[in-house]
Amino acid sequence: MGITSFYFLCFFAFILIVYYVIPKKLQWGLLLMCSVAYYLLSGNGMLILYPVVSVTACYAGIRMMSVTFAENVKKRKGILILTIIVNVGILVVLKYVNFGIYTIDGIAKMFGSSEELIKSVDFLIPLGVSFYTFSLLGYVVDVYYGLAKPQKNYLKLMLYGMYFPVIISGPILKYREHGEQFFEPHAFDYVRVTRGLQRMVWGFFKKLVIAERLGMLVDTVYGGYMDYPGAYIWIATVCYAFQLYTDFSGCMDIVLGMSESLGIILPENFQTPFFAGSIAEYWRRWHITLGVWMKEYVFYPVMRTKFYTNLNQSWREKFGKKKGKQYATFAAMFILWLTVGIWHGGDWKFVIGSGLLHWFYIVMEELLTPPCARFMEKFHINPKGRAVGIVRIVRTFFLVCIGDLFFRAASVGDAFAMLRKAVSVWNPSVLINGSLFELGLERIEAVIAAAALLLLYLVSLLQQKGSVREQVARIPLPIRWMIWYALLFGVILFGCYGPGYSASEFIYQGF
Repeated sequence: MGITSFYFLCFFAFILIVYYVIPKKLQWGLLLMCSVAYYLLSGNGMLILYPVVSVTACYAGIRMMSVTFAENVKKRKGILILTIIVNVGILVVLKYVNFGIYTIDGIAKMFGSSEELIKSVDFLIPLGVSFYTFSLLGYVVDVYYGLAKPQKNYLKLMLYGMYFPVIISGPILKYREHGEQFFEPHAFDYVRVTRGLQRMVWGFFKKLVIAERLGMLVDTVYGGYMDYPGAYIWIATVCYAFQLYTDFSGCMDIVLGMSESLGIILPENFQTPFFAGSIAEYWRRWHITLGVWMKEYVFYPVMRTKFYTNLNQSWREKFGKKKGKQYATFAAMFILWLTVGIWHGGDWKFVIGSGLLHWFYIVMEELLTPPCARFMEKFHINPKGRAVGIVRIVRTFFLVCIGDLFFRAASVGDAFAMLRKAVSVWNPSVLINGSLFELGLERIEAVIAAAALLLLYLVSLLQQKGSVREQVARIPLPIRWMIWYALLFGVILFGCYGPGYSASEFIYQGF
């Protein structure tokens, strides 16, 4: 039951009405029942056993750390490690066993083997396994370090781990910041509910009007890139960057708006990432909760290890204090970005496109910053000038698109083949000869997509000044509602949905 479907909208409307009718002390129980129901209705019902096992393991670990072995530091650490192993083990088995098998078979083929050494295993992967696993593990670690209070109620912990909007595509939660509000009473608030619904409409606009249309062109080119060289690939890759953004951020708008209407404020996951002037800044604006989680639970722990401390000291002595520290940080960042890539999926295209390629970008940005600064100083170029800022934004977007190409391609081999086809053929004439309208996106559909992207750009500009909903709320009432009704009817009139059409699942729903 996809969240853009009519059935889901009926499901949510029922929840919203009942939520504010029943006694407030029962609200969290309703959310738990609806979360379980959603999971059972979204595919193979037996898959609910996976999140239940994860919640149970985390609950048992939390109780033993906080009650049974509260004073025994050694056993508390052992319980923490065991809880992490159980949850990460489930994730590894479900998502990465075949990754290891394919890698081993690939290496064997490089050495002349003509047969598969190991056969792959088919697993049904539960919805949102990477998202709920990280949210739960972060909570367990926080309890161990005394940063979060242990939850005594098993069912409340289950709601935190299985809250149905979040389990679709995130965001990744921190219990110490967002967990308790799931269980607090929430009175009906007209402004909060309407603003939540308004944000949902904006999310549907991104997904159904923009992402679904761009996906038609992207699927055509990436599905038959041998027939579409040169400019076709570059155009499709740029379209995919916007498709991925509007798909994922649209999902977040729906999820955050839905939760806001229920009185639950979730963390933002995007802050206009295509306005970033560097890859490091891009990742502070893109999938924010993943970046924060990786920094707190992977990067900082790695930097506190004895191995890293020794490496840092050794390289300081070898390369000098400043460069040695920088190189050691790059080594820790390599582990961080390798983990980010692996989190996205068990395939080398994700490891490269969403992980190691971005590590390389950031390292090169750090190393090239001093000579670039000297260059601009020598030629009297203002590094804070508007022109330089635009160049940085365009450069960052181009680098992101290369990573997205690997992310979207069928394999690493296909990604490199597409890059070769993209640079080996010069055919800018496709931009004006009408052939772009033969890629699954007809002329009128392309006009609608372009107009919608222009609206997205204008809204993104406004977001630089703060909340757009706050800005719209200050507009006189008649004009304000004209804006929201225009957006709603824009989704109804121009959205890709209805009989005979099946909107694709959210791209990040597979993670």
